[in-house]
Amino acid sequence: MKSNHTNNNENRGVTLWFTGLPCSGKTTVSQLVFDQLQQSGARVELLDGDIVRQKLTKGLGFSREDRDENIRRIGFVCHLLTRNGVIAMAAAISPYRAVRDELRSLIECFVEVYVDCPLEVCKQRDVKGMYKRALAGELAHFTGVSDPYEKPLHPDLVLFTNEETPEESARKVVELLVSRGCVTEKLLAQVAPNALGREQTHGGRSRQATGQL
Repeated sequence: MKSNHTNNNENRGVTLWFTGLPCSGKTTVSQLVFDQLQQSGARVELLDGDIVRQKLTKGLGFSREDRDENIRRIGFVCHLLTRNGVIAMAAAISPYRAVRDELRSLIECFVEVYVDCPLEVCKQRDVKGMYKRALAGELAHFTGVSDPYEKPLHPDLVLFTNEETPEESARKVVELLVSRGCVTEKLLAQVAPNALGREQTHGGRSRQATGQL
């Protein structure tokens, strides 16, 4: 878990929940957002799914029950951080819609970020060979192969990481935070003076800060 705490009061508590298939880009984008917020002086914590499983949820497996418990524990930490004025960021596959909806009900300010990437592209990005092992039957309960991934029905923001650069995706997240009043443009100006309020078009799809699908 990475953190940054300052006395800066120019951000308010919010949970950014990055969900998507394995290798969709959750960790890469969330790390970029974390770095930018940290540089700006915002109070921010980043909980990455892989790291959390080594610390907070060690011992849990990959059955549906264990997966849901893993997400509930991460979500509870995010809840505590958010209510104390911290931007809590979680990057976890979190494949099941019901438990994500539980977190939305628990956390007052919850932003679901769907990291949308085609399965075939995720497989190509997989430098650890996890998809290959799952397809060979060596890994059970692997999301996208032997276990389902339930896409969010109404995410607050969608990142198309097969079409956007990581920097472009990260900018969309920051712009959404600004548009919702979670951080101020003043707070971020010293880090990314030209990153806000811009719109680009790529592959015929408009990218805006509002997170419209």
